[in-house]
Amino acid sequence: MCGIIGYIGKKKATPILINGLLRLEYRGYDSAGIATVESDKIAIMKDKGRVKNLENLKGINDLNGTIGIAHTRWATHGKPSKENAHPHYDNNNTFAVVHNGIIENYHDLKEFLIKKGYTFYSQTDTEVIPNLIHYYYTKDDNHDNLQALRAVHKACMDLQGSFGLQIISTFMPDNLIVVRKDSPLVIGKGNGENYVSSDIPAILSFTKDFYLLNDYEFAVLSRDKIDFYDINLNKIEKGVKTIDWDASSADKNGYEDYMLKEIYEQPNAIRETIGSRLPDNEPCNFDDLKFTKEFLSKINKIYIVACGTAMHAGLSGKIAIEKLCKIPVTVDIASEFRYRNPIIDENTLCIYISQSGETADTIAALKLAKSKGATTLAVSNVIGSSITREADYCIYTHAGPEIAVASTKAYTSQVVLLDILAIYFAEILESASIFELKELKKEMLSLPAKIENALKSANRIKEFAKNIYQEKDVFFLGRGIDYNTALEGSLKLKEISYIHSEAYAAGELKHGPIALIENSITVISIITDKALVEKTISNIQEVITRGAKTLVITNQELPSNNIDTIITVPDTNVLFSPILAIVPLQLLSYFISKEKGLDVDKPRNLAKSVTVE
Repeated sequence: MCGIIGYIGKKKATPILINGLLRLEYRGYDSAGIATVESDKIAIMKDKGRVKNLENLKGINDLNGTIGIAHTRWATHGKPSKENAHPHYDNNNTFAVVHNGIIENYHDLKEFLIKKGYTFYSQTDTEVIPNLIHYYYTKDDNHDNLQALRAVHKACMDLQGSFGLQIISTFMPDNLIVVRKDSPLVIGKGNGENYVSSDIPAILSFTKDFYLLNDYEFAVLSRDKIDFYDINLNKIEKGVKTIDWDASSADKNGYEDYMLKEIYEQPNAIRETIGSRLPDNEPCNFDDLKFTKEFLSKINKIYIVACGTAMHAGLSGKIAIEKLCKIPVTVDIASEFRYRNPIIDENTLCIYISQSGETADTIAALKLAKSKGATTLAVSNVIGSSITREADYCIYTHAGPEIAVASTKAYTSQVVLLDILAIYFAEILESASIFELKELKKEMLSLPAKIENALKSANRIKEFAKNIYQEKDVFFLGRGIDYNTALEGSLKLKEISYIHSEAYAAGELKHGPIALIENSITVISIITDKALVEKTISNIQEVITRGAKTLVITNQELPSNNIDTIITVPDTNVLFSPILAIVPLQLLSYFISKEKGLDVDKPRNLAKSVTVE
């Protein structure tokens, strides 16, 4: 979950590394640090807190090295502090390391190294790595250009857990070594310079050409070349991938916060997601899938597996697939999927959703399904991410970089893509009428414009936010597909406003939750399913009777019925309603957070990409 970046070239490394850290800060902001090679020594500067604290340290601009590594931390082992901040170095200050991941056996390694005379100064798991590298370096009698690489390799073979590592050393002042295992790393190819990062956006302004490392692949970077090695340190060749993201898409472009920018980017993100997948008067186009009727007819169950917001997108996908394809679908939380021995065989299709493509729990769940013979399909926003390389098939949302920790455009793009997938399956299986599918496609093409319309509610939402931003508890209600939207709306509010909120299926209100309703508490309801309007209105009246303040998000004509605020979004097919109904709730969370003076893009204790279990 931490962010790491490295540079080797002819320019001063510090400004490039600091710029990269600022772009990576959504991955963690407990501390930040930088290390550069300065003549015959390694200079390290680090501090607790945000990257700005590091940037303002006295002497930071005096670092003139052209090779360096940097880190922004999301704390796991050891509290946020200067001592626990990365980079970490060995006792002789000859190797410096930045690390994303968790070393599970660090206690044993630490005890081993202490017996060998090494001293430790932090509470982190990472500090064992540079000392272990140094230990193996001193035990190597073959003093050649690969001595440092061999030491890194031997150390990595001892490590249990996950790691993305960048290493610099006084023993190799013209090189930077990187390696990964279950933790994302990309290498950016430049002209006379090269870059390393945990995420593409951090270095997108410098290059669009990237190498993607697989597990236990090593790379040695110099200014003019990159050498790749496999787990046995045999040289290998890697193909370069060109990423077509616009570098400006990773900037705020005049918006106060990334989250607000990304909320307003949703119409275009969905246009990109739809792309060429809905050609006129032709079947859906999924070039990378090419599923046959014979294959899909054998599928007797589908699992959709994801975490957080992506899981909520999966809930909407379940409804679309079951309705159009008549295949039973189960939605699972990735972190729980492995622990209940799910019934999976060769007739199972497992769909895994991850914006970053690096979510550790989701990747682990995918590997389990593959081991049981299931066909696996990844849905991701990041080309070449780990999950897309692990899965049998992959499809991309093409939503563009999402920087804010709280997901917005990635969520709506995921729902859209799952809906298209459901239509695609239905066309192949002939499980829905041609007329119904044609109408669905037509309606989907209208969604970007309808989202633009839904965004016009911003001022009314802002006023409602001013009235409730001091609340301690908020409740969300919905029936059917609206319950899924309630879950996502509740999560958004928790993430960035720190207000306790819960989402309930409205029909379950009388089975316990209504005991929590008291005078002046806020209840937010979603009503977009015509078939469920009357039942949900009855539930809203039950909370009004008990003194609740109420906000209703709807695409229906509703009587006021003493509802405090009604926000209307454009009507659409019920399968697509989560895409429109969530927009006011995204805005509500944003405006409440702003009213409270919080950091919208970097909520406390959270990181964008959860790469550890």
